[in-house]
Amino acid sequence: MNMFKSVLHFGILVWLGLVLSSCVVSKKQFDELLTEKVKLEGELNNLQSKTALLEEQLDSLTAALQDREADNQRLQRELQKKTSRLDSLLAEHDRLQQYYNNAINNSSRLNRDMQEQHNRLLALQKTLADAEYRNNLLADSLAAREQKVAELEQVLQQTQQAITDLKNLVNQALTGFTSDELTVEQKNGRIYVSLSEKLLFRSGSIEVDPKGKKALIKLAKALRDADHIQIMVEGHTDNVPITGKSRYMQDNWDLSVMRATSIVKILTANGVDPKLLIAAGRGEYLPVAPNDSPQNRQLNRRTEIILTPDLRTLYQVLGKEN
Repeated sequence: MNMFKSVLHFGILVWLGLVLSSCVVSKKQFDELLTEKVKLEGELNNLQSKTALLEEQLDSLTAALQDREADNQRLQRELQKKTSRLDSLLAEHDRLQQYYNNAINNSSRLNRDMQEQHNRLLALQKTLADAEYRNNLLADSLAAREQKVAELEQVLQQTQQAITDLKNLVNQALTGFTSDELTVEQKNGRIYVSLSEKLLFRSGSIEVDPKGKKALIKLAKALRDADHIQIMVEGHTDNVPITGKSRYMQDNWDLSVMRATSIVKILTANGVDPKLLIAAGRGEYLPVAPNDSPQNRQLNRRTEIILTPDLRTLYQVLGKEN
């Protein structure tokens, strides 16, 4: 929630900067805005790292469960062996008892043997009881871990199904646009809606074109009821320096952030919860193709809207073990 408040605070600052573009803003205020942007990007990286750590913990739990199952099978085999051994000793005990009854008058040696057999039998019975106790503890632990894994699998399946349903909803909302204008892709547990500069902006501009605004309004209608996702709007540019620099836009970093902010404002104006949105700029530093031709540079001039599932339920399931 603190991250969302920080994002909202930053968005308000940027909006105020745009609205008050005719006013003189000090370099200190501008630097503070840039610092806030970098901080938000760091928080995003931390969230992605936590997601990777959760996946590693799930793998670790699965491996531990397999080890427990192997230990349980080994103890069961040992229990069967000891039970068989106990049956054999009980049979031997009965035979010796009969022999003792027949030779009670001269059986001092036999009495000693019987006592030894009895002591061994008691020791084996104690060993068997200890093994059964350990087996019961292991069974309880194994059942708890199986339940934990089942809960995790259920949450992951529900999350995956929610992502698939959301992708279908986005695809339905964005019909009527060509593949060189926008694409919708599901990868790494997220949905990536990539919109080309051709659809959204004129060269060097941060004002969304009418056709691009139409696409964003359609997307907003599809997302306005979604409350279990996070929406990252990332601006990307090619490596060609901008022309017509201004006080608020000096390079491709500024251009990418301001474009992302323009898109966020359209989404919120059409019903998307502002608390779910993050505006970020990647500048020229995350290209999808080498900047070595006009065609490739056009591919790199894009805006990506990244839909990420809310992982709070998964955190809650993992937290039960702590």
